[in-house]
Amino acid sequence: MAALDRVKVLVLGDSGVGKSSLVHLLCHNQVLGNPSWTVGCSVDVRIHDYKEGTPEEKTYYIELWDVGGSVGSATSVKSTRAVFYNLLNGIILVHDLTNKKSSQNLYRWSLEALNRDVAPTGVLVTNGDYDHEQFGDNQIPLLVIGTKLDQIPETKRNEVLTRTAFLAEDFNAEEINLDCTNPRYLAAGSSNAVKLSRFFDKVIEKRYVLRDGTQIPGFSERKRFGGGTLKSLHYD
Repeated sequence: MAALDRVKVLVLGDSGVGKSSLVHLLCHNQVLGNPSWTVGCSVDVRIHDYKEGTPEEKTYYIELWDVGGSVGSATSVKSTRAVFYNLLNGIILVHDLTNKKSSQNLYRWSLEALNRDVAPTGVLVTNGDYDHEQFGDNQIPLLVIGTKLDQIPETKRNEVLTRTAFLAEDFNAEEINLDCTNPRYLAAGSSNAVKLSRFFDKVIEKRYVLRDGTQIPGFSERKRFGGGTLKSLHYD
């Protein structure tokens, strides 16, 4: 196993949206019993079979970097957090379906990670419009995941999911909505599981990112920061 190639995927979103619970579900296929606040960055690992069932099949480590903090943090905090954004291969943007602000803040999270040399200020969403030019050169795969689906009343569900569907369009990403306390939402063969596998395949395919005309590996070595921990492995 030690010889497996690795890719690095950031898990970004506001505090309290359920990132830690989501990562635990993705990596262990079980519910996190006592979630706590993430300080710094926590790293967990999932094993993914790239292009499973084809002649090109190959097994990879998917390192999921759960970044803590608030998108509205002081500049000094953002500068410290920027170290987690180095050599990334993909981003999972997580929002709480019951919290509209957490959805809007995904634009700021993505800008902070993809343009880490430029500290985002002000509001990135104006009158509901999204400035696509801010991410026009992005080559890093994105996935949008909405949590706490179970907390939305059936009578409101269509309204909420219609609103959040625009997030996926803006980020040119697929969308998954789920309840992190119920593993069936990511059951093998489900549409969500297929989307997740397709996202990880894309992350692996694009693990070399062009920056300033130079091709660099998306992730070359293991690093540990802040509250980061490396936990056990989970197979697809």
